[in-house]
Amino acid sequence: QVQLVESGGGLVQPGGSLRLSCAASGITLSLNTVRWYRQAPGKEREFVATFTSVGNTNYADSVKGRFTISRDNAKNEVYLQMNSLTPGIRAVYYCRAQRVFDFWGRGTQVTVSS
Repeated sequence: QVQLVESGGGLVQPGGSLRLSCAASGITLSLNTVRWYRQAPGKEREFVATFTSVGNTNYADSVKGRFTISRDNAKNEVYLQMNSLTPGIRAVYYCRAQRVFDFWGRGTQVTVSS
């Protein structure tokens, strides 16, 4: 059974940092394209960042220069380092792994507030 489990969310002050983790079981993340998305209440889910199987990365314009996606093959995890977090952000962050099939985690809540 494939599982993606996000963690690392929480409450952070504006300008602060968080590192989200996406831990996988049942699949090998290094063989998949892994993406992070986020969804704020009442809004559509939006793309945040990509880490391809060959190590290419891509980011939404809104997070470029502040967020970094990375992967640890030994741990079978993908991370999203988020710096300079914008005040007022309240969203659930999801990871997604795609290759032949498409898997989503259940998300981790991030709230940026003072």
